[in-house]
Parts: sequence; structure tokens; C-alpha cells
Amino acid sequence: MSKAAVIGGGFAGVESAFQLAKRGIKTDLFEMKPVRFSPAHKSENLCELVCSNSFKAMRTNSASGLLKAEMELLDSVTVKCAKRSSVPAGGALAVDRDIFSSLVTAEIEKNENITVVRREITEIPSDYDAVVIAAGPLVSDALAEAIQRLTGNSFLSFYDAAAPVVEFDSIDMTSAFTQSRYDRGGDDDYINCPMNKDEYESFHRELVNAQTAKLHEFDKKHGVYEGCMPIEVMAKRGQDTIRFGPLKPVGLTDPATGHRPWAVLQLRRENREGTMYNLVGFQTNLTFPEQRRVFSMIPALHNAEFVRYGVMHRNTFLNSPKILNGDYSVKNRPSVFFAGQITGVEGYMESASSGIMAGINAADRICGRDTVVLPPETMIGAMARYISDEYISNFQPMGAAFGLLPPLNEKIRDKKERYSMLAERSLERLRQIIDGDNI
Repeated sequence: MSKAAVIGGGFAGVESAFQLAKRGIKTDLFEMKPVRFSPAHKSENLCELVCSNSFKAMRTNSASGLLKAEMELLDSVTVKCAKRSSVPAGGALAVDRDIFSSLVTAEIEKNENITVVRREITEIPSDYDAVVIAAGPLVSDALAEAIQRLTGNSFLSFYDAAAPVVEFDSIDMTSAFTQSRYDRGGDDDYINCPMNKDEYESFHRELVNAQTAKLHEFDKKHGVYEGCMPIEVMAKRGQDTIRFGPLKPVGLTDPATGHRPWAVLQLRRENREGTMYNLVGFQTNLTFPEQRRVFSMIPALHNAEFVRYGVMHRNTFLNSPKILNGDYSVKNRPSVFFAGQITGVEGYMESASSGIMAGINAADRICGRDTVVLPPETMIGAMARYISDEYISNFQPMGAAFGLLPPLNEKIRDKKERYSMLAERSLERLRQIIDGDNI
């Protein structure tokens, strides 16, 4: 009889096990608690919440709401239990964390196709037809070493400062221009956001006085700034420091003036489709509200929609575009799948959704069927394509965001209307796939 192993009893792991079991695959779900607890975990239950008890907005014209709607269509066990354990939170789905994890644990333990095995896994099992590794960012040292051997050391554990990412459609191109420095490269390799002297000096003044996020003692201890200086730290070294660094205007000519700008922020494509752009050199530890306030002072970004804010923290994840396929399987070992934050998806529900797809595809692999990557018009499909997009050279974790989706055929200026139409398109495509029994 075919059998699968799932390593990790968090959001991704329980969803993977549930989808495998639903397809008749006997599944061992390995969870090291209570034999061993990570520094962040205390409960013996599966799906323990260690941070917020909110799963964000429910409305489908929000990225997080659309994601949960897609997950419901795919029979998500975590969304079902979250609704049963919800607490008042306005338009968000928030839960009583103890009730939630108890409900998930009960759902998994009563499933006749799932056996919960309470022990630590230190090697990737070789005696199963498929394995899903959903160990999370707090993976044990022994398993981390096994993953490194599997992936050829494409396993990242570091302290870094990442730059923000904005939606392309929110960039004011009347205040920007496309050009590579000294015209070396394609005409549209970079979007350039110029500033005159007054604009730059106002921006610099607010940047150096902006509020930064508090660093955890663990991050301080390990030297977050090493090799990756935040833009606000660099700016404090002098008014022209960043103008001769990340904002240097040399080699560029603003077609609106015919002259070299005083300072220029360059934006670089974050994905192949060009729906998202990275603020080059803008690694930052500013608080999220301050990032929006200060960076929006750059004329081309005055209405910018941030897909991802800059962050500075310890993170542990795979260099997924180099080693994972869009179905979450390992390129050189297709019977092994990864799911959850370790793949570079960021957030509770994002992790759970990747677990759904890893479980579905592990079952398909066992049964000799083609695996599934949902279309890019869906949020789940877009995230799978993001983590497997070899175009991305500096891979960073990403949560659900409308900027991941391909644009609509028609230009819609109103953001709420645009997001509503993107959501309608997504859910319609997913229903077609489910109705056609293609998943």
C-alpha cells in the first residue's frame, strides 16, 4: 500500500496530511512535540499559533481574503477550524488560539488515514512513496543539516535587511522614466524615480528622523547590519552619502528635463511578469507606517502600493527558485516536497495554502498522475510561481499580494474595483478547475 510522510505539524503540515488522506493515501504526520519543543512553542497541539491570532481580512477584495476563499474551495482544514473558533475582530478572521489548535488536532487525529507520530525526525525518510517537509522556520539543527545535504546547501539561514516591493500599476510613470545606467542593458530594465534638490533634501530629512522597528535581542546579537546596511543608517552618515550610493544619478538623463537628476531611486523587476518592482538599495528597518510615509515622498511613489515592506530579521528558508518546482517538489528529487514558510511563503494562511498544494501534488505523484500548478490568476498559483521563478536572483519571502497576479486586460483606476475584479477572475478560474475535476 502507498504511504506518505509529512514532517511538521504546523499549518502547512496538517494541510498536506489532510489532502493526502482525503485522496486515500495512508500518511504518517511527524511532530516532534512534546518530545522536543522549539524555543517558540509550548503546547502539544498541532497548528500552535506563536504570534498573532489574526489571519487577516476576510473580504475577497483583499489579498488575504482571496487566499482564504481559494483555500475554502480546496477544502482547507485550517480555514474550517478557524471559522469554528473565531472571535470578534471586525472584518478580520481572528481565533481563540487554544480552541483553534485543539480543533485542528482533533480533525487530524480522528482521520483514519493519518497517524500522528510524536518524535523528532533528523533524516529525510527514504521508505515512503512521497515525503512533504513542512518543518517551518524553526527547523531543528539535525533536520536542517539533512535538508542542506538534499538541496546542495541552498538552505538559507541569515540575518538580513530586505528592500520593499511595490506594485507596478501604482508607480506614477509620469514622474519616472525607464533607462539603464549609461544605457547598458535593456531600455526598460530599470524604472528610474528622479528627485530634484529640494525633493531630495526633504526626503533625506524625513528618512534620518523616521522611526525604526525595535530589534530583537537575538537579532542584535548576531549582527544584522553586517554586509547589508539599511538605507536610513547610510543616510545618517551625511546628506550626500546615499546620493553617491543607492540614489546616485550618474549615467542617467531625465527625459522631462534633458539633464541628470539630483538623485534617482531605481526600481528593478521583482518577477518575470513585471507586476512588482523592488526598491534597489533600500534595505530598511523602518516601521511599516514610516516606510509608506517616507518612501512615498519620492514623486513617482506618491501613490505606491507596497506588496512587501522592507524587513530586518533572522529568517530561515530555501533558495526555492533554484531547487523547487512550481508544484513544491524538489527538482532533483521529485518524490520530496516542501511546504510552509521554509519555501519562502510568508504568513499563516500562505503556509497552509502551500501545504494544500504540496499534499495534493504528493498524492498525484504517488498515484502516477500529473501534478498541478494552479494558474497565475489565482493567488495560490501566483505564490507557487513566485517561489519557483528562476528569474528572481535575490529571493525573499512573500505573502499574498495582488501584485503577484497578472494584470486585468482593462485598466481600472479604482483600486477597490480592480481588486474585486481580480478576485472574481481568480475564483472563477479555480471553480472551473475544480468542476473539471482537474485537481
